[in-house]
Amino acid sequence: MPALDTSGKTVSFFEFWPTWLIYVPVVLQWLWLSTRHRSLTLPLLANPGLPLSGMAGVPKSTLFAQAGGECADAILPWFTHSVSGENSTAQASALLRSIEQRGLQLPIVCKPDIGCRGAGVKLIKDLADLAGCLAAYPPGTSVMLQKLSSWEPEAGIFYVRHPDQAEGQVVSLALKYSPYVVGDGKRTLAQLIDADRRAGKLSHLYRERHQAQLSEVIAAGRPYKLVFSASHCRGAIFRDGRDLITPQLTRRINRIMADLPEFHYGRLDIKFPDIAQLQQGRGLEIVEINTASSESLHIWDSNTPFVEAVGSLLFQYRTLFQLGRRNRERGYNTPGIRALLRGWQVERRLQNYYPITD
Repeated sequence: MPALDTSGKTVSFFEFWPTWLIYVPVVLQWLWLSTRHRSLTLPLLANPGLPLSGMAGVPKSTLFAQAGGECADAILPWFTHSVSGENSTAQASALLRSIEQRGLQLPIVCKPDIGCRGAGVKLIKDLADLAGCLAAYPPGTSVMLQKLSSWEPEAGIFYVRHPDQAEGQVVSLALKYSPYVVGDGKRTLAQLIDADRRAGKLSHLYRERHQAQLSEVIAAGRPYKLVFSASHCRGAIFRDGRDLITPQLTRRINRIMADLPEFHYGRLDIKFPDIAQLQQGRGLEIVEINTASSESLHIWDSNTPFVEAVGSLLFQYRTLFQLGRRNRERGYNTPGIRALLRGWQVERRLQNYYPITD
């Protein structure tokens, strides 16, 4: 990864506004386009192979299971587990055996099958971690276990392909940085967080997650990572990487997405070895494929102007309507608003149980 440039703003003035506030222009545009196209739910046809285009309440496994060929090969190996009412330690022991039988090993990533914005993502290092994670969920909840990537660098790549086009475009790329502080052998973790230019402004995002270590004095020279799941709302740092998009990368993304039926719009969260190989489209490992509710992550670069960020969101939702209109013309039926509300209700209910994200 390029060295993180910290010379600009630490946090943009709108970066951590409430979601509803920054989406006000999007809602107004949605209502206008709904009137124009005579459908309030037309965007839910953008990815017609997925319920609600994946907008809300759709399991990650539903999309992953549709992948074939090069797409399936690029997705990090995964499987799902339905949490039972059995003792969490006994359940975790059995699950560890299943992990080994599938050729996987610890550490491994555990995350809710229905979730968004990095909610509930945990790095499982041992039996106790897994038991504690399972104990947080009510019986019947589906969780996904996924191989930990070989690579540290991560990017969010936004992809759009219109139904009448053989190939799509990479319309956005952002590099994801997991923030950390470096110990000096004198100050506690809490003091190091408070003293950092950016982390100090977002200490509420880190203190709950690292509550047990806040009074620990971090050894001199030791880097202490504050975020594992590189999600913006969890405190990760994003940098606009659109200048890194190359024809080779676009061709590779098109080959990958050609093996995901009727997928036209979304963001791939990808791990990669280094920038040169990213630009060549080599060594890519897919962690997530985010769907209709996903965002182009370059808007959360602290140096992105507010007008540009809002413009990007408006472009995305106009695109959703365009895709939905074309897929309606192709014979797909728009879902009702009740189905969308049910999906949101499922997500909100489950998020009450999710463990604190790493």
